[in-house]
Amino acid sequence: MKKHLLMLAIASSCFVAAQAGAMTQDEHKVAKEKIEADYKVDKAKCDTLKDNAKDVCEKEAKGKENVAKAELEQQYKPSDGNSRKVAEEKVKATYDVAKEKCDDMKGDAKNACEKEAKAAEAKGKADIKAMTAKK
Repeated sequence: MKKHLLMLAIASSCFVAAQAGAMTQDEHKVAKEKIEADYKVDKAKCDTLKDNAKDVCEKEAKGKENVAKAELEQQYKPSDGNSRKVAEEKVKATYDVAKEKCDDMKGDAKNACEKEAKAAEAKGKADIKAMTAKK
């Protein structure tokens, strides 16, 4: 009987330990709502800006939201696919903001800026591909 109770206690403690790292559905929902609320606050801050500065601000806010959502999904359901999605969202957000910043420039400077942004995006995508190829 003692052996049976001991095994039951060990099994239940393992179950609790496994659940401690996992996020519940309610926690996931609350975290997702917080991300959406943070996005609305960040986007509202952009309303005070004008022209391209406003566009850059909005791209930054949207990129931050998308990265946060991808990271949340990785926390909620850890997987190689979700890990890749986080990396992809980071690259996309960085590219979108960089490209938007180029709109303030003209002529050769704008072309160089856009090429630099595109090269950084290509490097980021290549890094992601190399990261997933190793697995």
